[in-house]
Amino acid sequence: MQYLLSVITDRPGLATAEEDAAIDVFNDRLQTEGHWVFAGGLGVPDTATTVDNRGDEAIFTDGPFLESKEFLIGFWIIEAADLDVALKLAAEGSKACNRKVEVRPFL
Repeated sequence: MQYLLSVITDRPGLATAEEDAAIDVFNDRLQTEGHWVFAGGLGVPDTATTVDNRGDEAIFTDGPFLESKEFLIGFWIIEAADLDVALKLAAEGSKACNRKVEVRPFL
């Protein structure tokens, strides 16, 4: 089963050099153990554009769809046998990046 591990932060700025090194080690482990599907970092919310095309014409709005103190700064998509494995990996990822991680299964 695949899971989305969303990295959540409440502070501006990217990872420190120590956090980057720990994330690299975690990423290598995910790849070696066959859990890796994809991962990436995201720009801060100010770089977002929200698109709403539910009406007659698309509306493009600068900024995030939701104003919040916390925001998504990165993610991993992993392959895990079950939720327990995904939660264990998320805990290790949270330690590596020094941020909260939300776990959601793909349907």
